[in-house]
Amino acid sequence: MKFLTRYLWFETDTRRAYVNITGEVEKAVADSGVAEGMVLVSAMHITAGVYVNDAESGLIRDIDDWLERLAPYGDYRHHLTGEDNGDAHLKSILVHHQVIVPVTAGRLDLGPWQQIYYAEFDGMRRKRVIVKVMGE
Repeated sequence: MKFLTRYLWFETDTRRAYVNITGEVEKAVADSGVAEGMVLVSAMHITAGVYVNDAESGLIRDIDDWLERLAPYGDYRHHLTGEDNGDAHLKSILVHHQVIVPVTAGRLDLGPWQQIYYAEFDGMRRKRVIVKVMGE
């Protein structure tokens, strides 16, 4: 079995951002030499997430609006610790922190519109994502 581990680093200019990382994940799969297997893509921070969806700008804004309605920036008990990112923790739970994508014939086996996104909810500081390719 082959394995490849790669880290992607992000430091967004805004508090919330959605970054298409499909190309970077595809490169990791190609570099791994894995023909059949899977790739785990996981945010290594509790105020970020990873998801698969369409790369359409209106949808990305809809996702952001929906998350802001469900977990608006505001006052949370978590802020009693000196933090101001209670909403980011909740948004991360809604999006989830990782995805597993199949690898078939040496390529990501995504549907026709599917793309992999890094979702940042407490940005403007350095964070990372792990990409772990596994297979034969």
